[in-house]
Amino acid sequence: MQAFTARWAHLPREARDTLFQLGVIGWTLLPHAVHLPVWCVLLSAVILAWRGRLALVNGALPGRWTVAGVLVLAAALTWWSERTLLGKEAGVTMLVVLMALKTLELRARRDALVVFFLGFFLVLTNFLYSQSLLVALSMVVSVWGLLTALVLAHMPVGRPTLARAGGLAARAALLGAPIMVVLFLLFPRIGPLWGMPGDAAGRTGLSGTLRLGGVAEVANDESVALRVRFLGPVPAAEDMYFRGPVLGSFDGRDWTRLEPRLPPQLRLRAGLELQGTPTRYEMTLEPSRLPLLPLLEMTPDTAGAAPVLDGFQPVLRSDLQWQLERPVTDRLRFEVQAWPRHRHGPPSLQVGLRDWVDLPPGYNPRTLQWAADLRARPELQTAGTAELVAAVLGHIRTGGFSYTLEPGPYGRDAIDEFWFDRQFGFCEHFAAAFVVVMRAMDVPARIVTGYQGTDPLPVDGYWIVRQSNAHAWAEVWEAGRGWVRVDPTAAVAPDRIRQRGRNLTPRPGLVAGAINNVSPALAAQLRQAWELVNNRWNQWVMGYSRGQQFDLLRSLGMQSPDWQDLATLLIGLLAAASAAGAGWAWWDRRRQDPWQRLQQRVQQQLQALGVVVAPHEAPRARAQRVRGVLGARGEALAQALEALDLQRYAQAASSPPDRRWWARFVTAARQAASG
Repeated sequence: MQAFTARWAHLPREARDTLFQLGVIGWTLLPHAVHLPVWCVLLSAVILAWRGRLALVNGALPGRWTVAGVLVLAAALTWWSERTLLGKEAGVTMLVVLMALKTLELRARRDALVVFFLGFFLVLTNFLYSQSLLVALSMVVSVWGLLTALVLAHMPVGRPTLARAGGLAARAALLGAPIMVVLFLLFPRIGPLWGMPGDAAGRTGLSGTLRLGGVAEVANDESVALRVRFLGPVPAAEDMYFRGPVLGSFDGRDWTRLEPRLPPQLRLRAGLELQGTPTRYEMTLEPSRLPLLPLLEMTPDTAGAAPVLDGFQPVLRSDLQWQLERPVTDRLRFEVQAWPRHRHGPPSLQVGLRDWVDLPPGYNPRTLQWAADLRARPELQTAGTAELVAAVLGHIRTGGFSYTLEPGPYGRDAIDEFWFDRQFGFCEHFAAAFVVVMRAMDVPARIVTGYQGTDPLPVDGYWIVRQSNAHAWAEVWEAGRGWVRVDPTAAVAPDRIRQRGRNLTPRPGLVAGAINNVSPALAAQLRQAWELVNNRWNQWVMGYSRGQQFDLLRSLGMQSPDWQDLATLLIGLLAAASAAGAGWAWWDRRRQDPWQRLQQRVQQQLQALGVVVAPHEAPRARAQRVRGVLGARGEALAQALEALDLQRYAQAASSPPDRRWWARFVTAARQAASG
């Protein structure tokens, strides 16, 4: 490390500044590595490494034809991978390549300025993919690095240290921070600009279909699915069911949404009957790949309880799933109201229930026979739904079944294999097998997927629901009650349902696993601290909306603020800032560089001794004039001027000038005058 530091300190300034700039560019390009084609990442890395080597050996830059050839190759590869040269993906790919290639043309200050401003534009492109806190923090580092490189480009004299240039860049950024805050608070929230990136579009999550093993795959994801803040008593852990896709059509392998075959007048109605005290809560929903809202059971479609979302029209389906017209690609925050105690579905038998007992022919024959044998038992021949449910759950509880996050793949007759042979699986195995058995006994049943449970403790008042809380349960129809929730997983793993944070968790990564092995409490504290910071970023920054802008104006005393008040306040503050900036610029223009002031004072002292010097002459030239005019009695004065020349122009130049030097210079001038 010491050898590296010593070598860095002795690098020529041009090489040092170039390597620093290349490092900043590489840091800015790094988040794009997960979005760009592999060839683009490799090509950019090779170009930056090539330019770094040229800086170290002081080699000649490649000719323009070489750069043009690489650019043509990059354009051809972009067309090959994106099938276009337009659009976001192709545009960012070409911008990254152009940024790397431009470093091979750093011949003049103009080229450096082009690289700087390309870098600032590249910082913005990172937010086209994600606006997360980590990306924002990494881009703050990029902006500081680019500002530091820009400061170095405007300090051509001497060898200013990176710390000095970085400090000046940080001060400049802090001076602009108030304007940035004002623009953030008051600039109108225009839909296409605030909502373009989808932070989690394409990440794992609930699906509109279910195949055995699918929920277990989602449960390996520890990322946040949603956050809930209860505006009253917190429901019990066993009531924390967030309803997602309802699946009723089974083809032997996949469960999908049931499309009713009956005419509309014969189809089932929701028949929701609310009971007890409602629970009001605020939900912050992360982006997902499905056009639905996984709301707490049961959230009705009534005024004051239903979700109200800008740009969406939520619809409550007859199966009580909240449907949207398009997938959720941006973070949403809204308040709703749910009734944990409720009843839904027809209380008496209807023809529409026949859709929920269908099973595909030729699949899982052993399970169907087992269900027929169970139904044929004397004590269950005339039993109702509740008794049949109890018998099946009793078999799950005592039949040697195991709950695991890694059940492995299943074959064609997956239910038979699970029910008789392997007997271990995740929640979707238990739910799917239970529904097949109930349908085989002619009981209407269906699978409901969603989330169940939360983290053990709230963070900043919000209960966190992760993708690892993904869950599947069943609903059966019972005469007089309608649809009744049955969770077969509770029969084999009751702690999973009744206690918060007891869901199975995947193996942690290398770093997280090491911390967890050393101190599980420390790992939990670190994760909780990160969740706290990340939640506040989402609530205060990403969640800042038009409504909150108007709330801010109301807090400032405006009774009924509108866009005109917002624009007036913004323009007024910007005008005041512009006036303050103009006044500071006028005052700053009248200031003088401390080196120039010192040179003028030196010139006055020398003229008093009869030594005439020009204003533009450097201290070393003035020292020669002192020796020529004053001779030996001016030697101390000449040596002081040469020391000043070293302070100003040597490799380790100082800024501002050393105040102690002036005292020594005045003493030498007095000695020369008296001598």
